[in-house]
Amino acid sequence: MATVSPPWTYALQLPHDPRAPGVARHTLRAVLHAHRLGALVETAELLADELVTNALQHAEGTCGLRLREPAPGRLRIGVWDANPEIPPPFKGDPTAPPDADAERGRGLRIVEMCADSWGATTLHQGGKLLWVEVVEGD
Repeated sequence: MATVSPPWTYALQLPHDPRAPGVARHTLRAVLHAHRLGALVETAELLADELVTNALQHAEGTCGLRLREPAPGRLRIGVWDANPEIPPPFKGDPTAPPDADAERGRGLRIVEMCADSWGATTLHQGGKLLWVEVVEGD
């Protein structure tokens, strides 16, 4: 059986479509199981879903999902879109808690609570890349 040592990378371009978060989760699950990182699936799916959903809500056009294992047991999830605005936690600013009856505004708080690290990069062709990392065993 062939094995792939870190770092490996997968990239997926997603259409501006409400089914995109589900496609991202399905792809993520398949990749993590193929690389024997099933322990990361639940947290990684939640994080990828939040980032892809935000890309669909705040940007026009396609977005992309990038999965990378930079070191054994460490997964980096990146989502790029065409909107150059970087949200507060990715700039180092904490997000304010949403009102108890708010219908939106919890996604980035989930990212702050579940990701081991995160960051953002402005893309030279326009837009941004938001990334989060999760570590096996944390």
